[in-house]
Amino acid sequence: MAKVAIFMGSISDEPIMRPCSDVLKELDIEHVFTVTSAHRTPERTEKLVSDLEADGCQVFICAAGMAAHLAGAVAARTTKPVIGVPIAASALGGMDALLATVQMPPGFPVGTVALDKAGAKNAAWMAVQILALNDPELTKKLADERQKLKDAVIKSAEELTA
Repeated sequence: MAKVAIFMGSISDEPIMRPCSDVLKELDIEHVFTVTSAHRTPERTEKLVSDLEADGCQVFICAAGMAAHLAGAVAARTTKPVIGVPIAASALGGMDALLATVQMPPGFPVGTVALDKAGAKNAAWMAVQILALNDPELTKKLADERQKLKDAVIKSAEELTA
C-alpha cells in the first residue's frame, strides 16, 4: 500500500522529482511515482486521488510548472495533506508555478516547498514527518537520518580546517 503519492504534471519533470522518490525509497516508504495533469488528464487525476486514498495513501506530493494547478486540483479532491513542488518551466523562472501553487483559497491548503530538486527532496522529508506523527519507528528513522546530515556537515568542516 502506497503511503505517499508523487504526481508530476509532465514526464519532463521526472529528473527534477526523482530525488523525492529516492528519499522515500531510502527510508522504505511505499509510494507511487507517476504522471498526471490537472489540465490534460483531469479524470485520471481525480481517479488516482480517489483510488489511492481508498487504498490508504496519507500524503500527496504534486509537482508542476507554469500554470501549476496540479497540487490545487488534488487538494480539491482530498482532505489528506498535499505538498506542492513548483517547477521552473517557463520564462518566468518558476515564479508563475510558485504563485499558482502557494495561492490557495481558504480550506484547501497546499503546503508549498522550494522550487525544483531542493523542493522535491524537502517534499519527501515533509511527507515523512507527517507519516512519523503516528509512527514511533519512523520517527526514530527520521531522527537518525537527520543526525547523518548533521554529521556530514561537521565532517566537512573538520576536513576544511585540517
